[in-house]
Amino acid sequence: MEWFVRAFVKASLVWLALGVTLGVAMAAHPQAVIYRPAHVHMNLLGFVTMMIFGVAYHVLPRFAGHPLHSARLARWHWWASNAGLLAMVLGFALRPRVGSAATPVLAGGGLLSALGAYAFAYGIWRTLDGPAAARRARARVQASQGTPLPLASR
Repeated sequence: MEWFVRAFVKASLVWLALGVTLGVAMAAHPQAVIYRPAHVHMNLLGFVTMMIFGVAYHVLPRFAGHPLHSARLARWHWWASNAGLLAMVLGFALRPRVGSAATPVLAGGGLLSALGAYAFAYGIWRTLDGPAAARRARARVQASQGTPLPLASR
């Protein structure tokens, strides 16, 4: 299993534990409900999305029959997504205390998280398509056999 696959799954579990802990704190102390946005992002971006990223990086290349487009991009994605989410959680936690002064932290984290998601989408898309050389070879074989090309290859 690749390093980043294991790292995404482990990060997912850490975010789950943190999100659940914050949820319990909010239940025990109703005034802590001001941290709901942090709680939601810990659970959805942290647990759910990180788990999806990790499982997808492990499973989809095998299903597609192609190697992952870029392990380097996947490693960068792990760092960007986790650093971005951490900044977002800090921004959400600071916002009730410092107001709009927390906005740059929150926005920077959101941007980094979004860039990570875009990197994931790009890398998996390219993985599903397979290496360019294999796509060109398939197109040549299909053209020589008179088989119509799939829409994605045209």
